[in-house]
Amino acid sequence: MNTLSYKTVSANKATVNKEWVIIDAEGKVLGRLASVVASMLRGKHKTNFTPHVDCGDNVVVINAEKIDLTGEKWSDKVYVRHTGYPGGQRFTTAEALLKKNPIGLVEKAVKGMLPKNRLGVHFIEICMFMPGQNILMKHRNLKKLNFKKY
Repeated sequence: MNTLSYKTVSANKATVNKEWVIIDAEGKVLGRLASVVASMLRGKHKTNFTPHVDCGDNVVVINAEKIDLTGEKWSDKVYVRHTGYPGGQRFTTAEALLKKNPIGLVEKAVKGMLPKNRLGVHFIEICMFMPGQNILMKHRNLKKLNFKKY
């Protein structure tokens, strides 16, 4: 067997095959949904995954406001932000965040599971979160993801 024939293939912009994937978030648990979306965005499900290249699929999440949290997390889970001023720490529950911004919970969860660099910012920009069933890109070839498989 010729061991020189085994070459490590690194993906680049020219060799990446990107698809459009649609995920229905209705009734899904927030963390499990976010981990699947982050994995699809990065391309970890593909055989030519390369950590420093955008080789994942474009993801559209619909019904983002109909996600579910287990236990008492709707009232107990607290999101913390800071205004930048002394004593400016602000706390928000998951329930209040959902009322203020219906897609904010899913967006924050996915963002937390992506790399903290330029590539992570790029992934959040190309991912689309939509409340409700309306899909703006019907002209695209959208592939519906079977969530039970992942």
